Amino acid sequence: MTRLASQYIDHYVVSCITGCPAGQTARRKIMWDFETDKEYQKELDWTEEFVKSKVEPLDMVLGPTKEYDDPDFKRQIRPLQQEVKDRGLWACHLGPELGGLGYGQLKLALLNEILGRSRFAPVVFGCQAPDTGNAEILAHYGTEELKEEYLQPLLEGELSSSYSMTEPQGGSDPTQFVCSAVEDGDDFVINGEKWFSSSARYASFLIVMTVTDPDAAPHDRMSMFVVPTDTPGVNIIRNVGVGTEAPHEGTHAYIQYENARVPKANMLGARGEAFAVAQTRLGGGRIHHAMRSMGQIKMAFDMMCRRALSRHTKGEVLAEKQMVQDKIADSWIEMEQFRLLVLRTAWRIDKYNDYLKVRKDIAAIKALMPKVYHDIISRCIQIHGSLGVSNELPLSSMLLGAFVMGIADGPTEVHKITVARQVLRDYEGTDDLFPDYTLPNRKTDAIARFGDQIEREIENW
Repeated sequence: MTRLASQYIDHYVVSCITGCPAGQTARRKIMWDFETDKEYQKELDWTEEFVKSKVEPLDMVLGPTKEYDDPDFKRQIRPLQQEVKDRGLWACHLGPELGGLGYGQLKLALLNEILGRSRFAPVVFGCQAPDTGNAEILAHYGTEELKEEYLQPLLEGELSSSYSMTEPQGGSDPTQFVCSAVEDGDDFVINGEKWFSSSARYASFLIVMTVTDPDAAPHDRMSMFVVPTDTPGVNIIRNVGVGTEAPHEGTHAYIQYENARVPKANMLGARGEAFAVAQTRLGGGRIHHAMRSMGQIKMAFDMMCRRALSRHTKGEVLAEKQMVQDKIADSWIEMEQFRLLVLRTAWRIDKYNDYLKVRKDIAAIKALMPKVYHDIISRCIQIHGSLGVSNELPLSSMLLGAFVMGIADGPTEVHKITVARQVLRDYEGTDDLFPDYTLPNRKTDAIARFGDQIEREIENW
């Protein structure tokens, strides 16, 4: 083979692998790149060290994350928030129109993976739920008056909010909601009950989904309102805790709205568009939830590996036991698969800037998240034995968190249905008794196409 021919073949192979035309340098175009740009990696490195050294320790000594008027909160958290602002990392989820950096979902995903390690980190970085989603709704649908009164203080971390949607009888089906808002002069009067309204006890206002047009089509019946929490008739019946939380520690409110009157101007979006308004806050939020869960999963995985290398039984370290190795291998594989799926979904959101085009991907990560979370935490508990189930490790509460993730923002089953329906849209069925992908049909088709070009005899089936 001549040197010229050899070079041509080399270039051809490179073009097949990289997508570069033959003869061009492969470095000019990379089809896939899993590296973070160096400048943003510096910010992630700073964030990781900052969270580890200054924020995570506060999880052990401070109370609820939303008690903004607490002296300890002001003394410990406010200075850290200022450090984040000075670094330019405050409320990175905001678009440029709201004074943010417009990072996009991929960069936010990488950031939230770090913030997920600490319950205070989202507050310190100004991106805590449900305030981030509520801010998006206000930014898109609020009047200038509502933005001035609530949005700007919310973005500055000066006040908290709540999203009051779920109802006791409605569960995961919003079309079953009955909490109503009836027009009365220049106001709407709200009556009904809401369940699991997160952070309502600390909130200055609630965003409430109500039935305004009961005779309309199921998805056109409801409207969304801003309701100040000090409105007469907004009654928190009790604050519900999760798992072993004491009642006084619960942050998910059971609320009764009893003739709670709000101005028409407090409606968010057009009348009957509550479902469309709600979708504004869900897509990106699910990416953030997934990557914060990823941060928790990685913490548990690190514990698992350290435990396996530290404890001995039956004459050898746990890490030498094949069943332990099986657990570690499964956990690492599942963790990396999940992480890559989330990051690709974030990348697709940035690429298309259209959540509907990525609906399948978002539903997939929401369905996968609780399973990966549950399975890895369960293995970590098993390897830690009695310490794993004790209250001296966070694993028990993390395991419960996996079940919460399977319910919050819609149950896993609903998201699986979305995935299946979206997938099936790309396929067509057949009325043929034997479909075209059976081997006899494929061979018949191949003979029809290439039979006269093949010299050797083709045996009949």
